[in-house]
Amino acid sequence: MPTPTHDDTEGSEPMWAVPPEGGWTADDLDILPNLPRHTELIDGSLVFACPQTLFHSRAISYVGEHVRAAAPSALETISRFTIDIDRYNRPEPDVIVLPRSVIRSMDQTRAPAASVALVIEVAANETLTRDRETKPVKYARATIPHYWRVENHDGRAVVYVFEREPASGTYTSTGIFHDRMKVSVPFPVDLDLTAIKPRRRRAADLE
Repeated sequence: MPTPTHDDTEGSEPMWAVPPEGGWTADDLDILPNLPRHTELIDGSLVFACPQTLFHSRAISYVGEHVRAAAPSALETISRFTIDIDRYNRPEPDVIVLPRSVIRSMDQTRAPAASVALVIEVAANETLTRDRETKPVKYARATIPHYWRVENHDGRAVVYVFEREPASGTYTSTGIFHDRMKVSVPFPVDLDLTAIKPRRRRAADLE
């Protein structure tokens, strides 16, 4: 597909509002003008990000920070970075862990999904079906060995952990964690999930 030259102006319909025959491709995400931030490509369709909740923001920051600290030095942890699964699928997981050797430059906009060791999604009401059903199937087919899904249960974080079974090529649940998450693969991680919940305001702050 040739590089778009359309200059979106106020009152005009952006060119990405009408998909081409066959759908958009992974390369299009880098060249479509004025595309909203954090747009994903799922089955050739553009998927736009919803307004981020406080829980989502805190969960990404907390989990990303602690996974980064726990990961071996040969691995890189990146938040909200797209990965190439195939021509028509380029999702943007909330956190990924992959070899540092895959990172070529600071201008890089994506990474090959097959190189990812761990993908983490923080589910929202609007993304729950994709995070529970659509994306795990695609991540497993891309041979990503580990998938974690973080959900908000009445303000408390619950993490669902899955590992890809090589024989079937699908994910198998290996644990559900509520207040504390402690795993040994893909590397040892120990998370206090209660820390994601906003701290109570002190009485002095309310006066």
